Amino acid sequence: MGLSSLLAGGIALLALPAFAGAAEPILQTEQSDVATLPAWGPHTILVVDAVYTHNKDGRAYVVDADKGKLLGMVQAAYNANVALAPDASRFFVAETTWARGNRGERNDLLVEYNANTLGITADEKLPSRALVTPKRNNLGLSADVSRAYVYQMSPSNAVEVVDTKTHTVTQTVDIPGCALVYPWGNDGFSSLCADGTLANVHLEADGKPAMTHSPAFFEPDHDGIFEQSPSSSKDGKAYFISYSGLVYETQLGAQAVVSKPWSLQEGAGLKAAPAADKPLEVTWRPGGWQMSALHKSDHTLYVLMHRGTFWTHKEAGTEVWVYDTTTHKRLRRMPLTKASTMVGVTQDANPLMFTADEGTGGFIISDARTGKVLRVMKALGTSLIFTAAPGE
Repeated sequence: MGLSSLLAGGIALLALPAFAGAAEPILQTEQSDVATLPAWGPHTILVVDAVYTHNKDGRAYVVDADKGKLLGMVQAAYNANVALAPDASRFFVAETTWARGNRGERNDLLVEYNANTLGITADEKLPSRALVTPKRNNLGLSADVSRAYVYQMSPSNAVEVVDTKTHTVTQTVDIPGCALVYPWGNDGFSSLCADGTLANVHLEADGKPAMTHSPAFFEPDHDGIFEQSPSSSKDGKAYFISYSGLVYETQLGAQAVVSKPWSLQEGAGLKAAPAADKPLEVTWRPGGWQMSALHKSDHTLYVLMHRGTFWTHKEAGTEVWVYDTTTHKRLRRMPLTKASTMVGVTQDANPLMFTADEGTGGFIISDARTGKVLRVMKALGTSLIFTAAPGE
């Protein structure tokens, strides 16, 4: 008898008990439960991978930045916007879907999630929303989270005002020639306008909007404003940064007040950068996608900087420059190990800073005071937007 026959016989003998009435394994009964995330701390953050560079759905990640650990994730549609309540009890996702995937009935939605269970607590259909390259200011929350503001462009520029208690749209506010939302207080928002002004909308006690315009403070064709400039709904402070590096400190409100601008370059001891009239002069300039962040209690402004000409405002930053917003002086400069188009900071006394490596999808967590890299989360996404941390 050959070896192959012996092996075949052995295999048959080993398999024999299974056919001789051996007991079938008993599968465990499936149990349904709902997991709860650990309590949100000052370094628990929301990070969005909008996936706008390829036609796939996005993700909203809950991240423990102290450990570099992914705690949870919710799926968001292509080019979604996300906003977190300051107390981290809930967050909102504005997204768009179609009944047949890429066609059919369009549904513009505002979804509310419980931030501890990631369960959906409201799923509201909107009249419309702007389905454009994702920007933080496509979606905003009032300071008390009683209202959500959703920017839309159908058929013209407007903002949907959503009552987050009743989950109903209470107003569609037309903002002709203006875009995006910068909320202030509990009953108002501002928008950037193509004529260089701010449109300021105050929602009266009866819910009706009253609009004013600030004087023009920038020339869009000469020195545009970064739309993702940081602002705070709680105190209404905004820091609008221009392509050349001018910072327009603004007190948002029904009558917005824009202060005389100061220069990022001059604050660092350099000559102020020219605008579009001298487009080829190479100097340090702000640039990126989410290119600045504000630490409110420290009164510090973090800005991504790179060396380039005027029209390089989308270039990734190779350094982060940190400014005192009261003295307008640069406090420190922090070279980056990987150029980044986004920067964010937590709002606590020992803040962390976040940047991204778009080439690998790495999410880089650093000490915000020194720039020292503490940890890197790999392959988190290729189009990351730091959304919010508690208190922001």
